[in-house]
Amino acid sequence: MRTTSDRIRHAILFEVFGLILMVGGATLLTGLDLHALGVIGVVSSVVATIWNYVYNWLFDRAMLRLRGSVAKTHPIRAVHAVLFEAGLLVLLLPFVAWVLGVTLWQAFLLDIGIAAFYVVYGYGFNWAYDRVFPLPATSPPAPSRGSAA
Repeated sequence: MRTTSDRIRHAILFEVFGLILMVGGATLLTGLDLHALGVIGVVSSVVATIWNYVYNWLFDRAMLRLRGSVAKTHPIRAVHAVLFEAGLLVLLLPFVAWVLGVTLWQAFLLDIGIAAFYVVYGYGFNWAYDRVFPLPATSPPAPSRGSAA
C-alpha cells in the first residue's frame, strides 16, 4: 500500500499535469472561452484531487480484498481509469453545464471528450508514476505460531 504522503503527491502531480494539458487542449480543439474552461478546469481539478485520493484508497482496498494485492495488470489499470472518470463525470456534470450555460446534454458531450482524454491520460500517468515511484517493497508475512518454518 502507498503512504498518505505518496498518495497526496500522486494526486497533486496528476492534477497539475492534467489541468495544463486539458485546458490548453480543450481551448484549441473546441474554441470555447479560455476563462470558462479555466474555471471548469480549476474547480474540476480540486474536485478530482479529492476524488482521486478517495477513489484510489477505495480501489486499493477492494484490490486487497479481492486479489490480496494492489498490483495492477494492464486490464485492471484500464478498468481503474474508466471507473475513476465515470465517477468524476457524475460529480461534475451539473457544474460544467452551469458555467458554460449549456444543457446537461451539451455538457455531457463536452465531459465525454474531457473524460476520454483523462482515461488515456490517467492510464499513462499512473503507469509512469508507478515506474518513477514504485510501490514500497513488502516483506513476506511472518509465520504464525505453531507452524513449521
